[in-house]
Amino acid sequence: MRLPSRAVMLIAVAALPLALTACSSGSSGSTADSGTGTNAKPAKAKDPNSGLLTGTQLKKALAPASAFPSGLTLESDGSADSGGQFLSPSSPKTGKPDCTALESTSWIQVSGYKGGVSFAQNGYANKTEEVDQEIDAFQGTTAADVMKALRTVAAECATYTDSDEHATVKLTGSTTAGLGDEAYTMTLTSGHWENGTTLIAARSGGSVVTVLSTAGGDNGAASAKKVTTTILSALKK
Repeated sequence: MRLPSRAVMLIAVAALPLALTACSSGSSGSTADSGTGTNAKPAKAKDPNSGLLTGTQLKKALAPASAFPSGLTLESDGSADSGGQFLSPSSPKTGKPDCTALESTSWIQVSGYKGGVSFAQNGYANKTEEVDQEIDAFQGTTAADVMKALRTVAAECATYTDSDEHATVKLTGSTTAGLGDEAYTMTLTSGHWENGTTLIAARSGGSVVTVLSTAGGDNGAASAKKVTTTILSALKK
């Protein structure tokens, strides 16, 4: 059973602190002592979101319907993005991960990060199969930290109990070459499921692409890779 996608919170970016204006060396702001009177320019604060795409821009990079298996249709209630504003960055959650989050549309949250400062997501499904995609943009080196956390999750969730049938799920994970700057693939299988699930996380610069697929007889592997490849190509443009 899929968990609902995370709510869209359009939070305005907090105003950057104004740099303090440097005073000249003379008393009471006078330059008489030195005779030179050099006025220092205020330091310009660096925008931590510089170079990152907004949710509106990330939405355009999501894979189109043609990249998904035939017979799947867009789920309107699963489409969301952060719009033109950047969200406040969240601190990572520590402790044992909730392995059942790997079954949800926004499974990136199993890493301990709620998501990026901007995001876009949607999903395609029928009665038995689904493919979900999401792109999250992170400040600084956080995207690399998210990828590292997901590798740790794969080890910690090697075996867990699913949220629907309370069945034992086995997880295998491996580094995947040829997808973005780095990529990791996880496969979930259970004797109680008709088909397994493939999860791919791929980083492109400061963005992390996450795809979930149960479509096809290969545990969703081919469709997950196709959607991921399509998104990464769009992000490079």
